[in-house]
Amino acid sequence: MSRIIIRPLITEKMTAQSEKEGRYGFVVDRRSNKVEIRSAVEQQFNVKVTGVRTMIVRGKERTRYTKSNILRGSTSTWKKAIVTLAEGETIDLYSNL
Repeated sequence: MSRIIIRPLITEKMTAQSEKEGRYGFVVDRRSNKVEIRSAVEQQFNVKVTGVRTMIVRGKERTRYTKSNILRGSTSTWKKAIVTLAEGETIDLYSNL
């Protein structure tokens, strides 16, 4: 269970969903499944999880122009999980900032 949750997703869209619907987003390990993500969130934040949705976000192609040549590459592919909490449960992601 070490390093299943890498970091929380803090965006405008996820903040709005957490306030209205009780959904929180996390960047998770690509090898983890929904059961592992559910138990990791419940243990780490001490909340009751009702649903987990996962998706793999494909890396984007990047091009950088330098003085000598053109460098091509891509960003890493990563997995995100949208976790729905039980009614009345919240996670304070800003407590240790």
